[in-house]
Amino acid sequence: MSGEQKAKAHVEQAKGKAKETVGRTVGNERMTAEGRAEQAKGDARQAKEKTKDAFRR
Repeated sequence: MSGEQKAKAHVEQAKGKAKETVGRTVGNERMTAEGRAEQAKGDARQAKEKTKDAFRR
């Protein structure tokens, strides 16, 4: 299950980055902010998984 969560984290980060880039390109501040939020959510999920991995070893 850990691998699945890591994959979700990477997908969220990628989607967020894409949304942020598109938002900046078209000048949509809301979309840019949503993209940053998605990236932060992916970062948090990734940090959680790394912490879990550290305690398993």
